[in-house]
Amino acid sequence: MKTPLPRWGRLSSALLAAACGLLIAARGHTEEPEDRRGQAGCPVRLESRGRCAEGGDCPVQLRLPPLTMELPQELGRIQEVLKEVQTLKDIVSSLSKSCQDCRLQADDNRDPEGHGDRGDDARVQELESQVHQLSSELRGAKDEIHELHGRLEQLSLVNMNNVENYVDSKMANLTFVVNSLDGKCPSKCPSQEEIQSPPVQHLIYKDCSDYYVIGRRSSETYRVTPDPRNSSFEVYCDMETMGGGWTVLQARLDGSTNFTRTWQDYKTGFGNLRREFWLGNDKIHLLTKSKEMILRIDLEDFNGVKLYALYDQFYVANEFLKYRLHIGSYNGTAGNALHFSKHYNHNLKFFTTPDRDNDRYPSGNCGLYYSSGWWFDACLSANLNGKYYHQKYKGVRNGIFWGTWPGMNQSQPGGYKSSFKQAKMMIRPKHFKPKLGSAHLSRYSLGEP
Repeated sequence: MKTPLPRWGRLSSALLAAACGLLIAARGHTEEPEDRRGQAGCPVRLESRGRCAEGGDCPVQLRLPPLTMELPQELGRIQEVLKEVQTLKDIVSSLSKSCQDCRLQADDNRDPEGHGDRGDDARVQELESQVHQLSSELRGAKDEIHELHGRLEQLSLVNMNNVENYVDSKMANLTFVVNSLDGKCPSKCPSQEEIQSPPVQHLIYKDCSDYYVIGRRSSETYRVTPDPRNSSFEVYCDMETMGGGWTVLQARLDGSTNFTRTWQDYKTGFGNLRREFWLGNDKIHLLTKSKEMILRIDLEDFNGVKLYALYDQFYVANEFLKYRLHIGSYNGTAGNALHFSKHYNHNLKFFTTPDRDNDRYPSGNCGLYYSSGWWFDACLSANLNGKYYHQKYKGVRNGIFWGTWPGMNQSQPGGYKSSFKQAKMMIRPKHFKPKLGSAHLSRYSLGEP
């Protein structure tokens, strides 16, 4: 009679059969066995271990030989994927640590009583107040710099004029000595006729007064060279008014020339020198830089009234300084419109045109509004470059304007505004002395025409 196998015996047999089959199948996929006799035996061993329990169950252990299996090639990329996953985990960990550090730092800087937001707002307001204060101080410093720059220009101009006058006087003395010695050799000079030259004359005429000095007394166009480093140019010379020698900068006669022009036009000049024109800011700068000049303005209205204004200093800066205007003390009959009041003062103001806003009016361009180029303040008490109107006109006061003219600012019937028939601006050296008769000389000393 056969004794039945216990439960663990039947299980062990099944496990041995499965293990042997798996081993043979695995080895069949890799290589052929060297000894076919080994196929009959199974290297798998099932052994009992320890004492059996009362019910017949005994602990066992299963020993398997080393097992080698070939996997598909696609599974080989698992290792690379695992490396990339590990790298991403390291990055995430680093970022997480950085965030924690940021939160810790924010917690350290936070007001413990919860007043951080109010403190930040107060700090922002304090900084804004400081910025406004600094801006105000900067604007004040800018104005002071402009004023000091103007004074420096005047000092430089005075010093340069003194040097030029000193050189001119020395050259005049030298010319007089040379002319006085001409033909006075102690002994007869054998080559005197060969070396005799024409009388010494000026080779460079800086302005119309130089032509007056050599006897040219007709009012017409002449060529002048205020600065030898720059090209010469033509000007119109008034040789009649107040003794003559005047270089005309601007003339208004009949409205034949449009004065609503660009910055470039006012820079180079425009119009007809024998009719209406603006000489040009670059040329005016050179003329007023070469000598210390005075300015005369002649005005005539449509009622035939003729008045004038005289300023004992007149200088226009270069383009870099926006052709800034410098005028001196006033004398005359037309009134001091260029320095009318604190708020309407054209002295030390920059030149403005419809396309270049350099005035002090904060809400717009005075040149565009009044249709001209001029040394506007904010905006004007004078504008000799305004539109030419025949008789009276209505609307914006953009005509030729001189605010101190008698009755100019009075209201007229129908809202009409007065204009001028003629206007002229001209300059002459401050120390120029025209040759006048006694009656004329007394009037000249009083500044009359």
